[in-house]
Amino acid sequence: MQSFGAQTEHSSSTPPSPSRLKSVQFLLRSLHSRNYRLFFMGHGISLIGTWMQQIAVSWLIYRLSGSSFLLGAVAFSAQFPAFLMAPVAGVIVDRCNRQRLFLITQICSMFQATLLAFFVLSGFIQIWQIIVLSSFLGFINAFDMPLRQSLVVDLVEKKEDLSNAIALNSSLFNGARLIGPSIAGALVASVGEGICFAINAVSYLAVIAAITAIRIPLNPSVKTNRHVFRELKEGFDYVCHFIPIRNILALFAITSFMGIPYVILLPIFTREILQGDARTYGFLMAAIGIGALCATIYLASRRNVLGLTKVISVSAAVFGFLVVCFAFSNNLIVSLILLFLAGFAIIAQIASSNTILQTIVDNDKRGRVMSFYTMALMGSAPLGGLAAGYIAAKIGVKATLGICGLGCLVGAIVFARTLPAMHAIINPIYEKMGILREVGLSDKADE
Repeated sequence: MQSFGAQTEHSSSTPPSPSRLKSVQFLLRSLHSRNYRLFFMGHGISLIGTWMQQIAVSWLIYRLSGSSFLLGAVAFSAQFPAFLMAPVAGVIVDRCNRQRLFLITQICSMFQATLLAFFVLSGFIQIWQIIVLSSFLGFINAFDMPLRQSLVVDLVEKKEDLSNAIALNSSLFNGARLIGPSIAGALVASVGEGICFAINAVSYLAVIAAITAIRIPLNPSVKTNRHVFRELKEGFDYVCHFIPIRNILALFAITSFMGIPYVILLPIFTREILQGDARTYGFLMAAIGIGALCATIYLASRRNVLGLTKVISVSAAVFGFLVVCFAFSNNLIVSLILLFLAGFAIIAQIASSNTILQTIVDNDKRGRVMSFYTMALMGSAPLGGLAAGYIAAKIGVKATLGICGLGCLVGAIVFARTLPAMHAIINPIYEKMGILREVGLSDKADE
């Protein structure tokens, strides 16, 4: 018995193999940068609160109104201001100190969450207040989203780790999507929505502390005599004439318009089709988050950006197919599986798109390009949500989701036909950056 116990103790204390340690270190290699590590931890805590608020807002609207249209209307009010302001915000991001501007957006977001918590916990909450506060948050997000995307480039010390940092950023976002809805579902069912908003307000302190602790010479304010709209036109022309960026953003806009509304309609699907409650809704959102997290781990394990254009094409097509299948599901287990796979597919597309954009864009136009990225998401998604909410009220949630899935599938097929033209432009950029020399062949970008 003693020898067995000694053997057990010895085996339990055996250190991990060097190959396993190297695999983990490779997966997390961008965290070696101190500034990105601070950002990663602080932003991760804040994102959990953000997802808690998003779930609580959707459930609160449906509880107060029972209207699918108002669900879409609130989503529209939360995102469409970002669509309107994003182009100008992109110019400002390229001109200003990104660290200081990001700090301002986080403070404003904390103020919004605090007001929302006050109105709900005091019992004075009304639909119009939610719409106004959601619109205010949408205005903040017009600056926040391109800022976060552009700031990552400044935080990573080794630029070859940029694709890993973007993938880890997505894993952070989707890890929070897994944790936040689960907590929110339990809290909403037990104590109501207000506590979720209060927790979100407090969670912003973490990212505020992190961004304050970052110490790098971020881009200084750019002094220029050029008019804002002239720089805006320059960014627009750049996006329109750069075929890879244009096509990636176009597919992203289609997927956001036709595909993302499945999340907006999920509360209706939960209650009317699956006969569930807020806890069930939290499980469904968590399934999406688990799938998305798996996708980001897969992307973080990739060595470089080669092959990501095909990942975009395939994942968009698979996502559309899965949304169609989900539309006809009446079983909770089947729905959870489909949403897990859909979460994997949509984040594989989004994160791959982001990685390619950040890799090939000119640095002086990064903020403007990422603002168009924000427009593709924050403009198309609320319009799609508003349309989906209206259509669902007319023909039902199942038929609406089926139409949305088919639209994503068609968009993916059209995008796939443009891949050869895109590779002809992207390959020379990768070769100049030394990416293709890593594999020694100039035609590897489409593998």
